[in-house]
Amino acid sequence: MPLIEILRIALSSIGVNKLRSALTMLGITIGVFSVIGVMTTVTALRSSIETGLSFLGTNMFQFGKYPVMGGGSNRREIEMRRDITLEQATRFKQLMEGTADVVCLKVFDGGGQAVYNGRKTTPDVTLAGTNEYFINANQFSIELGRNLQPEDIELGRPVIVIGQDIIKKLFPSENPLGKTIKMKGRTYVVVGTFADKGSSFGQSQDNIAMIPITRFFGDFGAARRTVNIATEAPSHLLYNETMDKGLTAMRIVRGLKPEDDNDFEVYSNESLLGAFAKVADYITAGSFVISGIALLAAGVGIMNIMLVSVTERTKEIGIRKSIGARKHSILTQFLIEAVTISLAGGVLGIVLGVIVGDVVAMLMKASAVFPWDWAVLGLLVCSGIGIGFGFYPAWKAASLDPIEALRYE
Repeated sequence: MPLIEILRIALSSIGVNKLRSALTMLGITIGVFSVIGVMTTVTALRSSIETGLSFLGTNMFQFGKYPVMGGGSNRREIEMRRDITLEQATRFKQLMEGTADVVCLKVFDGGGQAVYNGRKTTPDVTLAGTNEYFINANQFSIELGRNLQPEDIELGRPVIVIGQDIIKKLFPSENPLGKTIKMKGRTYVVVGTFADKGSSFGQSQDNIAMIPITRFFGDFGAARRTVNIATEAPSHLLYNETMDKGLTAMRIVRGLKPEDDNDFEVYSNESLLGAFAKVADYITAGSFVISGIALLAAGVGIMNIMLVSVTERTKEIGIRKSIGARKHSILTQFLIEAVTISLAGGVLGIVLGVIVGDVVAMLMKASAVFPWDWAVLGLLVCSGIGIGFGFYPAWKAASLDPIEALRYE
């Protein structure tokens, strides 16, 4: 029998029981959807994450009290660490003179509201105390006015540099330079504005205001505040040497003995990307476990339905074999039915997974993608499931004795 004729018979057999075939496909669809949906989201986010997590400048590393990705089982121990004080950060900066040209000190305080002439921002402005190197360490740039100056930090001047979100709310039709705004009950003169930075992970990076770090501690106190220290190596070749000197300087200002462990965190763009990659691996592994269980159950469902189909069509098989149908033709027909059901479910799962994954990615400000490699792998897996779980029913159908099959009621 020609292959095209076998294919036609197989597809017509599937069409006879549409509901049963659709329900069998559903298990495959769920399994493939779970993997493709997750991998589409992860793939779409990777480029965004590489940009978003790379918030430090080139050849930068940073010291802080807390790790970037929480603390896991050591969270309690990390909470008990001493804060990095302004005095320690200033001493570190002095020790690194001649080794690093950029040492950025910064401390953050979220949840502030900026007020000017009766106009108000939302109460989620990030207020930070820093020095003149913030724009170098965090890849910001000045659009109007000037950056914070060393004299501002030394004298603790009440000056402020604001982001575009604040400008849009407080100064929709006037120049903000020289205006006095109020932040958290304190007044500051606007001396500069940041250029538009955009969003990262769905969060605006323009809803930010910077004041001299000395003024910050003077206005809001030092209780329960810890300073982050970002340091830039002079070149990539000197990066490791600069980091080693930075670690030594940090241990000195923290008063650690040689046998003491570091009571602070050090991280860079590479370590941040590595931390995300580890989280992404856990998510991927979880999706594989879920989809594996779903696909295994779907494969058992395909085998069960095909066995039922063989039983229902025993007499039909007997008639076909009695008029000359060969064993391999019957085997091929039932394998085609199993693979078709499996592939149809896989294609539907891929389509739904890509759509849902890209919607989630776009909600997180990432570009839509189509994961061709995972889609092809999904189709191969579905074909394997169709063949693997459909082979026994197909073999059983092909091995039926035509005389016994014709007697079957």
